[in-house]
Amino acid sequence: MDDEHPGGPPAPRSVQLDARQVRTLAHPLRMRLLGTLRLDGPATATALAEKLHTNTGATSYHLRQLAEVGLVTEDLDRGAGRQRWWQAAHDISNFEPTDFDDDPDARAAVQWIQADQVRLLAEQAERWMAVAPGWSREWRDAAGMGDMVLELGPARLRALNDELWQLLERYRDEATPDERDARSVHVFLAAFPRVEEER
Repeated sequence: MDDEHPGGPPAPRSVQLDARQVRTLAHPLRMRLLGTLRLDGPATATALAEKLHTNTGATSYHLRQLAEVGLVTEDLDRGAGRQRWWQAAHDISNFEPTDFDDDPDARAAVQWIQADQVRLLAEQAERWMAVAPGWSREWRDAAGMGDMVLELGPARLRALNDELWQLLERYRDEATPDERDARSVHVFLAAFPRVEEER
């Protein structure tokens, strides 16, 4: 959907992942390629290989795998000669883990994707903490993490997640205020039942 919000950016393009897309996406380089194209915009396989510290052959192969299931497309407006530019086909990927209960391979892929999100959260947090002392007091006080344990059933947990997601979407869709020190901020949302460690 390409409708523009009044005074804001275009509405994000979203895809409900099917089993084939989930299985294709469950690969470290493919996740990084799709994420980079979504964040930084169209690029060639060579530019992506340089940015992600891999080789062009591997990058080209995995871009074709992503294209085969409709997660990336060629940017035909940019290509010149043999140079192929790639772009993300969507801005957001959605799925319900239970969509794949009857497909063991897709279920394993979903578990890998979710574990990769946890790894990415830890990696991003460690990067921030390593450089935070060099940032302004305002940024150091604004950034951070916290946690809270709530007593919720599945219906209220779903409602909480939906409401938090709507809040994130509102901030994303609002016209960017004229903040001279605005930066790209990575926000993670996670809420799941507390499972006691077995003793």
